[in-house]
Amino acid sequence: MPSSINVNHINPFIDSTTNVLETMVGLSVAPKGAASLKKDLLPLGEVTGIIPLECEDNRGSLAISFSKQAVLGITERLLGESVTEIDDTVIDAVGELTNMVTGGAKAKLAENGFDFDLSRPQVVSGTEEIKHPYIGPTIFLAFDTDVGDFAIEICFENKKH
Repeated sequence: MPSSINVNHINPFIDSTTNVLETMVGLSVAPKGAASLKKDLLPLGEVTGIIPLECEDNRGSLAISFSKQAVLGITERLLGESVTEIDDTVIDAVGELTNMVTGGAKAKLAENGFDFDLSRPQVVSGTEEIKHPYIGPTIFLAFDTDVGDFAIEICFENKKH
C-alpha cells in the first residue's frame, strides 16, 4: 500500500531547486502549474538525475529531468562557455545539480526531523524511463526558465507498515 504524501517532504525540494538554479545558475525559475501525482515513468526531458534518500522510517528519491534546451542552457551558464550537445560534461553537470538540490533539501528536511542519508546520483539520458528505487506516490512539478523547461519528481515510501 503506498504511503501518503507528506508536504514536509515535498516543499524542501521545491525550495532547494529554486534556490540552486537562481543562485548557482542565475536563472529565474517559475513553477508551471500545480504539483500533481505522476502516473507514468516517462521523463519530461533528455537528461535526468535521480538520487535516493533514506532514514530510519522513510525513504524516497528525487529526480530532476531537463529538456535538451534547458540542460544545454544551464550547463552553458555553469561553465561560461558554449554547449551545443549532450555529452559527458552535461551529464556531470546534471549529477552535480542533483547533488546540490538534494543537499539543500536534506538540510531543510533535517529541520523537520527527517535526517536522510544521501547516495550518489544516477544520471540517465534519452527517453529511458525514470524508475524511482522505492514504491510510493510520485509528485511531479514542472518548471519554466528562460532557457527551457525542467521538472522534479519526488517519491517517498514510509518503511513503517
